[in-house]
Amino acid sequence: MNTFDYNAQADLFTGRLRMSRTQTVGYKRFDHAVDAIRFAIEELPAQSLAGASLEVGEDRFNAEGIRRLYEHTGYPLDRLEPSARLSRGPGTGREPGPARHIRPVVWRRS
Repeated sequence: MNTFDYNAQADLFTGRLRMSRTQTVGYKRFDHAVDAIRFAIEELPAQSLAGASLEVGEDRFNAEGIRRLYEHTGYPLDRLEPSARLSRGPGTGREPGPARHIRPVVWRRS
């Protein structure tokens, strides 16, 4: 049985479609996968999340997989209310909240 470690180092690749024919991809490394997941769900615009990919060790997750990790009961951080997630983004006046503490957790995938 595989386990998911929210404390493992993670790489997040984001897709951002532009009006042109090209697609630019952003990259960000996180010390903890939980921070990458939180950033992807709570901070990225929906368009970038749609093309996002999360790599944790040898495991890869697309946007739907990232969302499942965020919604899983083993997710160690407080989640934003769905309405708050939708209102985040450029020009909304919402600033990131206070730093959150990570509690060690291991999630088992079946």
